[in-house]
Amino acid sequence: MNYPDFYEQAPVVRTRDPFAEMLGAARDGVLEYHYADAVRLAGHSCPTVAGAFLMGRAALAALFPDEPAERGAIAIHMPAPESEGTTGVTAQVLTLLTGAASDNGFHGIQGRFRRKGLLSFAERKEGEAISFKRLDTGAGVTVSLDVSPVPGDPAQGARMAAILYGNADDEQRVAFANAWQERVRRLLLEFADDPRVIRVTPVQ
Repeated sequence: MNYPDFYEQAPVVRTRDPFAEMLGAARDGVLEYHYADAVRLAGHSCPTVAGAFLMGRAALAALFPDEPAERGAIAIHMPAPESEGTTGVTAQVLTLLTGAASDNGFHGIQGRFRRKGLLSFAERKEGEAISFKRLDTGAGVTVSLDVSPVPGDPAQGARMAAILYGNADDEQRVAFANAWQERVRRLLLEFADDPRVIRVTPVQ
């Protein structure tokens, strides 16, 4: 694959999807998601995509501490409208990991395997934390992301401006891309379990 090497070193999210098992799509329904899957979905790699991947990983680990998370058994509420900021991008990555979908999701079969309506959005901004809830037990957590402990290269602003205005040379373009992915690398490999970055709070 034509990706930076660190993608394969990033954490892996392991789930079990009973619907995939029933249809024979995956042996025992086990599905593993790598960071490259999120990149393919989004079409790019950035702190938002990496952060969404890590938030989903943290939520599933908290809700299913002793077993692979059950994909399709989690409801998610986003704390902002779908069109605001990076909310939509984050939600797409979370749908990948959990199966939770909005009104365009799978309707289910005879009341089972329904994904439609498991992902909801606030009508107006309600904060930063995303809510996750198990459908079987009702256990829930909120998860928020703060990437400030992983600062970017101070020269990135000038490099981006040069690229966007068509004034960048090859050296600037390469430096920008390398510095951009270096921040993503640090987020995924050095801060994936840092509570300053990924904040998980149980919901009573």
